[in-house]
Amino acid sequence: EDTAAAARSGDVAVLATPRVVALCEEASVHALAGYLPEGHTSVGTRVEMAHLAAVAVGSAVRAVATLEKTEGRRLVFSVSVTDRCGLVAVGKVTRVVVERDHFVHKAR
Repeated sequence: EDTAAAARSGDVAVLATPRVVALCEEASVHALAGYLPEGHTSVGTRVEMAHLAAVAVGSAVRAVATLEKTEGRRLVFSVSVTDRCGLVAVGKVTRVVVERDHFVHKAR
């Protein structure tokens, strides 16, 4: 279910780029766990990613996010994904801290 073929982002049975991006976003959310004020969350606003290596089905990968810069409510993370052979992807994820209820209420 994590392959390019399953994600319809290609037709091969390797880890899909959209799944790599999702893993990096998940890592950035995890990095913020316990640090945001009550009633707040973060939302993704920008992803820059270089997907460097194909990963076969069944291989384990690890995504890591490191907070690089804070500009008011804007948070920029350096992210990477690795497998047993080395670097799979590298990039940046930008998130913005929002008040959860207000954000959901404004959604169109």
